[in-house]
Amino acid sequence: MTTPTLAEIEDAAEALRGVIVRTPLEESDHLSELLGVPVQLKLENLQRTGSFKIRGATYRLSRLTPEERARGVVAASAGNHAQGVALAAQKLGIAATIFMPLGVPVPKLMATRGYGADVILEGDTVETPLRLAAEFAERTGAVLIHPFDHADVIVGQGTLGLELWDDVPDLDTVILGIGGGGLAAGVAAAVKARAAAEGRTVRVIGVQAANSAAYPSSLQAGHPLAVATTPTIADGIAVARPGDVPFEIIRELVDDVVTVTDDDIARALLLLLERAKQVVEPAGAAGVAAILAGKVQASGTTVVVLSGGNIDPLLLQRVVSHGLAASGRYMTLQIPLPDRPGQLARVSELLSIAGANVIEVLHTRHGQGLQISEVILQLSVETRGTEHRALVIKTLEDAGYTATILPD
Repeated sequence: MTTPTLAEIEDAAEALRGVIVRTPLEESDHLSELLGVPVQLKLENLQRTGSFKIRGATYRLSRLTPEERARGVVAASAGNHAQGVALAAQKLGIAATIFMPLGVPVPKLMATRGYGADVILEGDTVETPLRLAAEFAERTGAVLIHPFDHADVIVGQGTLGLELWDDVPDLDTVILGIGGGGLAAGVAAAVKARAAAEGRTVRVIGVQAANSAAYPSSLQAGHPLAVATTPTIADGIAVARPGDVPFEIIRELVDDVVTVTDDDIARALLLLLERAKQVVEPAGAAGVAAILAGKVQASGTTVVVLSGGNIDPLLLQRVVSHGLAASGRYMTLQIPLPDRPGQLARVSELLSIAGANVIEVLHTRHGQGLQISEVILQLSVETRGTEHRALVIKTLEDAGYTATILPD
């Protein structure tokens, strides 16, 4: 595929008028201080359906012929793409069937059904729904709507880039997450075309989860490669192989692709909750994670795209705890103690002296490898950062105790 033209993306923006909302931008003083340049957040987590996916899905469906619309559409997704296709189909009066894995978060399942789609739950991972959706399309004639590997989807996502350019006159750098590549390809095509028309340049930096980063090796090889993935909290960008269509555009237009760890992402989610008051899903926080991890440099006004906000409340609870631990603000300690009176009080006194706040306590005589004269004390404590956490550990060790930090 050739890179989408500015005219094509502008036509898509007209087609999406009345379906999507023009999401706001919000300046982040904290990130601006960290990066040394003005940083704004593009709040696509406030988009209809909770993510940017409605853009590409709506434009893709709007381009179907009357005969294709009559056959209906089918898609496979664990969340955002499902909701985007479901709402787009509802708006256009097209029957939609969505295959989703059994473990899909309940809010995403209910939202997809609420938009009128016929949802079929099957399989433990998204691989099974993908296969079943393809079989359904073959069997029924329904049009398979791919989440990123189609020209119309990329053009639709590019409308976000038009908004960035219009709303940030001095735009210098765009940072956004990359999964299959549809959003990055579309946004890069839009902002680079606008910049070229005005004799300017703009940088686009993509961010991948380190546990599922297919683009760095693919770009080095010059063609899409499938990589072995391991679980990541950023399931929205957990794609084992780049899309053929977006890959060519990203190879041409995206200036750099960096990776971040799950700890980086958890810290970013926590920062967005506390400082920006924004609820963002892990994949949507990848750009902020890259700034916090020192993975990007910018020379001028920078926009970070918060691409989605569809996070399950139970996952949010776990991620916040993980983010606190990764930021040195929460830890669980295991301390073996001699089984005699006063030991719990002594440890409590030491924690008080060190300024740590005890959240939870478990005191037990039952544990693998314990001597008859030993007990185990397990404490969850709140600290003020990595330096304070180190001080707490040193205070205990100086008093003769061995404190082990347990994984959160």
